[in-house]
Amino acid sequence: MFYGLCVQRDGESTKTVLVEQTGIDLPDGDVLVDVSYSDLNFKDGKVMEPGSLLPAFLPLIPGIDLAGTVSESSNPLFSPGDRVVVNGFGLGTDRHGGLTQQSRVPGAWLTRIPSALSEFHAAALGTAGYTAALAVDTLLYSGVRPDSGPVLVTGAGGGVGSIAILLLSAAGFEVVASTGRHGELADSLTELGAQDVIGRLIPEDSPLGVQRWAAAVDSVGSDTLAAVLAQTRYSGTVAAVGLAQGDDLPATVLPFILRGVSLIGIDSVYASQSKRQRAWERLAAIDTELLDSIVRVVGLADAPSISQEVIAGKIHGRVVVDVNQIPDGVTVGR
Repeated sequence: MFYGLCVQRDGESTKTVLVEQTGIDLPDGDVLVDVSYSDLNFKDGKVMEPGSLLPAFLPLIPGIDLAGTVSESSNPLFSPGDRVVVNGFGLGTDRHGGLTQQSRVPGAWLTRIPSALSEFHAAALGTAGYTAALAVDTLLYSGVRPDSGPVLVTGAGGGVGSIAILLLSAAGFEVVASTGRHGELADSLTELGAQDVIGRLIPEDSPLGVQRWAAAVDSVGSDTLAAVLAQTRYSGTVAAVGLAQGDDLPATVLPFILRGVSLIGIDSVYASQSKRQRAWERLAAIDTELLDSIVRVVGLADAPSISQEVIAGKIHGRVVVDVNQIPDGVTVGR
């Protein structure tokens, strides 16, 4: 027996409860992983939100990330004792996820944790860090360099934004952090490597504003992304990674056809293994002491409530879920 979270039907809504499970509750796959840590992302919060339409089926084990150790494997590429991480592939939305003490997955989904990182730090980075690394790699591939000019990071207080600041600063870029919690987070974001911290961007009346950013990593979408595009310099690149504000884009084509701005979408769910490995190689060099400064650790039973703080924008940085931290006396459902 082992413990996991489960999103279940609750009348016309849903609820997320701690349950006891057995191996027969797990999906098919050729690798069994003893999960050490998972984490909480915006998507996790949306999945565990009462009445959510995101789960492909119910009941569902949520959690789009996991980090742990292989315990059984019929896949020739992995052996018991291998330290692995899984991000994306529909984990926690279309298939049972990582907020559990055991998980069975296809070996093709696994990425080895770099030797420089612990399982804890792999979970602390999670999809947020992996997505940020994909975005940084995309900017570099498009030709953006430290001498190109300032790089804007929106949603800077969130997981993707915080780790993007760490990575960009380490690569030598001048980073400007944008957040709606400027007064609260300015000092922390500066410690992560931001050279300037500004408030949330607001669209101007004109579809073309003053050219400010050589590039940007945007996790907000909607009006904010439109404002970013309007302020991006000639031939600049914007990497779009999220939709915390909304999935609409109230913009015009003018930044693209008059300034040659490129808008590139970052897909972390089905990215190729070569992209994943390159992203995790970049993450392996991260300053883990700085990373620790923005990490909060919670137990499995606390994850549902904390996940709602994540989607409400109340969390700065990352939330790691220690799936083996279950206090005595916690109510277990079925």
